[in-house]
Amino acid sequence: MPKKLILLVEDNPDDEFLTRDALRTGGVMHDVVVARDGAEAVDWIFAAEGDSSPRTPDLVLLDLKLPKMSGFDVLERIRSNSRTRGLPVVILTSSSEHQDIQRSYATGANSYVRKPVNFSEFVRAVQALGVYWLTVNEPAQQPAQ
Repeated sequence: MPKKLILLVEDNPDDEFLTRDALRTGGVMHDVVVARDGAEAVDWIFAAEGDSSPRTPDLVLLDLKLPKMSGFDVLERIRSNSRTRGLPVVILTSSSEHQDIQRSYATGANSYVRKPVNFSEFVRAVQALGVYWLTVNEPAQQPAQ
């Protein structure tokens, strides 16, 4: 299976390390690019707009509480563009607030996963995310350029 690309949008270095480690430990051996704030994530996805080969990750793991631009704003931007509208976006956050869950789905999130506190549970959750979204799930076809 060819390597796929995960865009991890995470401002906390400890959570970034844990997520990368959980992916490796769980056997999800795809490439990971990290954006450390919402603006950086949007710039990374859309900076190549108009290029012959725009950068589109196969999966976005998106935290909600980010500097410069919230995860909700990033999600809205992704869903407002025809090229990225079908991109799988999983909210991976520590928030268990009901309004965050509701707003995430209303804005177009494909899944909402609260980061478990226990590392082994976190590994299992991230492994399941990677297997499902990068192996089992059939992604939407990209519109013709």
